[in-house]
Amino acid sequence: MSGKLLVNDLQQAKPFRHLEEELFLNIQRTADAMLQEMLDVLRPFGLSPTQYNVLRILRSAGDSGVTCKDIGARMIARDPDITRLLDRLERRNLLTRNRAKEDRRFVAIRITSEGLDLLRELDAPIELKQLALMQHMGKEQLHSTVELLEQLREWPK
Repeated sequence: MSGKLLVNDLQQAKPFRHLEEELFLNIQRTADAMLQEMLDVLRPFGLSPTQYNVLRILRSAGDSGVTCKDIGARMIARDPDITRLLDRLERRNLLTRNRAKEDRRFVAIRITSEGLDLLRELDAPIELKQLALMQHMGKEQLHSTVELLEQLREWPK
């Protein structure tokens, strides 16, 4: 039965060339479906998944803040234009950027109280969506899936 669901979803007439192709496309299709579900939660708040990710990074950084480079390294999905993304969040008063007096090259980016309030408002709906998306899987399946995905990301570089 392997591959029939995805072949049908993609309206593909031929089977996959190899199992690795099927897995690769399944991961992409699943990530896209989950992203669409998260967009439904974030859209009423005027946030993209990438903006939400930045705010989460800033919340976890605490009062010390982080640099633009740190944010880029911690992003779930890479964004080539973090500066513009930060500009949009700063205009909404969700973050601040301050240059250090001792080293003007260092810019500390911190979440504002408005940003923290927005995340607190989103915490429950995001959690409910995540739980709903995976409620059909048992704890053992969830653990196995996490382990398999982490193992997959360990390909030789």
